[in-house]
Amino acid sequence: MVNESKSKGKPKGKPITLKMAQNCVELTLDGKRCLNLSFKEIASVPKCIQKLSEMDRLDLSRNLIRKIPDNLDNFITITMLDLHSNYLEEVPATIGRLQNLVVLNLCNNRLTWLPDEVGLLKKLLTLNLGLNQLDALPSSVGNLKELRHLGLSDNRFTQMPRCLARLEKLEKLNMARNPLTLVQTQEHAPQKIIPVTPKHYMVAENQLCEDCLRRCQSERSKSRRPRSSYKRTGRRKGRRGRNMVLVKGNKTLILSNYCCSWTDTRCCA
Repeated sequence: MVNESKSKGKPKGKPITLKMAQNCVELTLDGKRCLNLSFKEIASVPKCIQKLSEMDRLDLSRNLIRKIPDNLDNFITITMLDLHSNYLEEVPATIGRLQNLVVLNLCNNRLTWLPDEVGLLKKLLTLNLGLNQLDALPSSVGNLKELRHLGLSDNRFTQMPRCLARLEKLEKLNMARNPLTLVQTQEHAPQKIIPVTPKHYMVAENQLCEDCLRRCQSERSKSRRPRSSYKRTGRRKGRRGRNMVLVKGNKTLILSNYCCSWTDTRCCA
């Protein structure tokens, strides 16, 4: 893992002036203003960028940043915050004030926990927390009712976070390369640990090709687990919904070792 190879010493960064930051403002094809400070070898978020807070996107990825300043919430208009591949060990509670965030990328850092305020990001569609040191999520993550994509790969989860059951619009979950274990059943001795395959995805039925869907349904019928522990969702009266395959509880599918990957929207691509 990349974050394990980083030096433990405090990194030394390069200074960024306001003029340099202004030169890093980009206009995307869809007309969004992006402050792109990626690959600038900075060890802290420059104070001068507070004067450029009226951005739509803020990219601070691939740097040496160890701490997110509390005043980052001055960027209240941003819809995307990218901090992947830094040295972050924590996320400030003020992250919850970025109410317009749609994408939050904290992948490849040193995070061991998240503040409850993450659950205040009501518009969030994509949350990437892969390549960290997380073993749990705050229950408030279940309040992210608009969340579609959640990346939790390469962490320290030993079980599926319970708050995921409340994410009714979740389409894709990446739990690959976590030390997951299954809950004991009457068919297995209490002292035994049942390992779970390294590839662990949650995928909506409409993301699967016919072959993968058929395999899912076949494995479900062969499962030794009580049928009551799994059920297929349907459309609820008065509410739009989507069918999921091998739904655990009442939400999304646990899918392992299939050709359909969350990293590509096309099945069997």
